[in-house]
Amino acid sequence: MSAGTTDRRLTITDIARMHAEGQRIAMLTAYDHPTARILDEAGIVMILVGDSVGEVILGYESTVRVSMAEMLHHTKAVVRGTRRALVVADMPFLSYATQEEAVVNAGLFLREGGAQAVKVEGGTRTARTIETLVRSGVPVMGHIGWTPQAKYTMGGQARVQGKTRDQARQLLADALAVQEAGAFSIVLELVPEQLAAAITERLRIPTIGIGAGSGCSGQVQVLTDLLGWSDWSPRHARRYAELASVIGTAVREYESDVEAGTFPGPEETRRMDDDVLADVLGVGVLDQPSSAQAAEGVARPRAVPLDRDL
Repeated sequence: MSAGTTDRRLTITDIARMHAEGQRIAMLTAYDHPTARILDEAGIVMILVGDSVGEVILGYESTVRVSMAEMLHHTKAVVRGTRRALVVADMPFLSYATQEEAVVNAGLFLREGGAQAVKVEGGTRTARTIETLVRSGVPVMGHIGWTPQAKYTMGGQARVQGKTRDQARQLLADALAVQEAGAFSIVLELVPEQLAAAITERLRIPTIGIGAGSGCSGQVQVLTDLLGWSDWSPRHARRYAELASVIGTAVREYESDVEAGTFPGPEETRRMDDDVLADVLGVGVLDQPSSAQAAEGVARPRAVPLDRDL
């Protein structure tokens, strides 16, 4: 099943059915209404309103800077732009530090933001929070491996997780904990492909990989990486377009046309009736003196000043 086969909003039950039928799941991030609409119409079944918005849209140096207010703002925009995709909202840094805060903030994403699920980072350390959210009626997507919100405790630079025996065993334990807590799916970020495939084989829920190889149940990419929005992309991303170059070329052509006076041209310009304008300015036919008045030396009326209060 895909988003193209139904006009209703997809649910986590649809995602589970797709996984059971062996269909690979394509997921992308989105942060605004027009982009979300394009993704939805293209058939993307899950859209993540990622806290990556902080780095790729808002200009922050880290996702840690992103607030609940900012995430809600972008989530609402994405939801308004979709009809069928399941929208997952990223719970930002410290918005689920306690189970009570997690329930309140996740509730805001569903009730005010219109999202259908939330995503939280962490494995065994977050399992109790996931369980609490699920019991409260909130669908949850997990996220293990490289977890950007913990970057400052993980060395600061994104790097592959799980390459040693102990790390790999911990990631497997994290994945199982997230599943048993009730999550409907789990993101595996920057995990060796063999380990990601092994985790996927051992889980009942779908795994969504990002830099974790093709053995996952699905894939997610940051949209700006996919579209070539900047001159750099992470190694795990494939650039399907070069929008930075396209936008730069368009802007330079626009600037050149403005400077040359060729924009706007006739196609982009609207005109009014010249006689109407003449009447507005007091220089129309009715404003001219008659022949008799002209013979008597009656002066032609002055044009109406454009700054006069009409």
